[in-house]
Order: sequence, then structure tokens, then C-alpha cells
Amino acid sequence: MARPVVGIISNSYLINDQYPAHAAGSMNSCAVASVVGATPLIVPADPAYVAVDDLLETCDGFIFPGARANVHPDEYGHPETEKHGTFDRARDSVTLPLIRACVERGQPIMGLCRGFQEVNVAMGGTLHPEIRDLPGRHNHRMPPDGTLEEKFEIRQRVTLTPDGPFARVFGAPEVMTNTLHGQGIEEPGPSVVIDGFADDGTPEAIYIKGAPGFTLSVQWHPEWNAENDPVSRPLFTAFGEAVRAWSEGRRPVPVALSA
Repeated sequence: MARPVVGIISNSYLINDQYPAHAAGSMNSCAVASVVGATPLIVPADPAYVAVDDLLETCDGFIFPGARANVHPDEYGHPETEKHGTFDRARDSVTLPLIRACVERGQPIMGLCRGFQEVNVAMGGTLHPEIRDLPGRHNHRMPPDGTLEEKFEIRQRVTLTPDGPFARVFGAPEVMTNTLHGQGIEEPGPSVVIDGFADDGTPEAIYIKGAPGFTLSVQWHPEWNAENDPVSRPLFTAFGEAVRAWSEGRRPVPVALSA
């Protein structure tokens, strides 16, 4: 039997400042292939090339990974400012309706970093452009220097809701993660449940209340060392179980069913 297919949303890049490309980090593909047990498929995030309905039929689940470009504030009713950084409106045009369609169908999704923010915006929430400017918040941005190991260092505690879906997946009320983001949730969407916070109060783990499928999303980067990390591996494993259920025509029991 063929393995399930997980669509990994790509980002737009200019290679050598000249050659346009759609790409996604190989660590996402590694996590999908080695932990989820699925075939990773890089999706060109541009409505000129893909349609949401076609993607829903092609893939069994989707990962919305991180990116330097941010969700455009037009998508959540805020004015654009310099602090909002760069944008990828083509990705917005694909991911936001795709997230809403998956949530409605029960098709598994997992948002990572920017993808976590996309899930919130798709479900009616808003973002703050620079959370380190908020009183009492830490700088969660990627360190500007150092090796990849140093940039993805496990350096943040996330406290989870007791008996919530994330605590059940991880088997613990607290986990240690990396942190590499500038923006963050300002107001959660009406159905967005914040299920984990960093020590400074920054939302780090969410799911969609009442969704018929897997919707667990995180603000950190679990794709880093996913095969070996004690937090990343169970998260991708749980996502993989939902993806296989969808692929086999079974509708998985939502992780957040009891919430």
C-alpha cells in the first residue's frame, strides 16, 4: 500500500537574487518521511499554479511551516507597518482558504511557526508584529549568529493545559522547545484555543475547538531533530496517525475531542 501524502507548503525565494524558486526546508521533509511515515510533497504556494480543491484531493494532510515572510496584516484587518516585515501574498492566498477547508473537512493540518500564525489568522485571529516590544515579553527571534544547532537550541519552557490535548500527546504538563519567531498571536480566533504558553505569556500551542480532525499547531520549530527530540517526535507521530486514518478513509477521533 502506498504511503500517505503530506503536502508541505513552500515559500517563494530568489536564488542568488535572480532565480525564482518555491522551496521548503529539508528538515520538514525529513520529519514527514521518517516520523510521520508519509511521502512529503512540496506545494508551490501560489494560486497561479495550484487550487485548494485539487490540493485537498491530492494530499492526506498538510504542514504549514515557518518562513521569513509574514502573513499580511490586511488578512486580519490591521494596517501595514514597517515592523510587519516582508510578505508573501501568494502564500496567504493559498494557505488561509486551505486551512479553513481542512478544518471544516477534518483533514489533518499542523502549523509550525508562521504556519501557527496562519492557522490563527485563517480562523479569525490577529497577530502582533513584534512581540518583544510588549511589556514583559522576551526576544523569541532566531539568534543572528551561530551554527544551526545554536539557533535551534532548546531554550524555552512551554506550560500546557493540564489534561489538554498537548499534555496528552506529550505525556507531560511542561515541555522544553526552541523558539525562533518575531510575531505572535495578539487575539486568538473565536474557535482557536491556546493550550500552551511560554514563561512570558506568549501563546505557543493551539488547536481549533470543535474541529473534526487534527489541528494541533505550535509556535516553535518541532521539525528540528524530529526523529530524536522527545517533544517533536510524539507531535509528528500523532499527526501521522491522523494522516494515515484520513488516507485509509477513516475519520480520526479529534485529539481535542474532550476539550
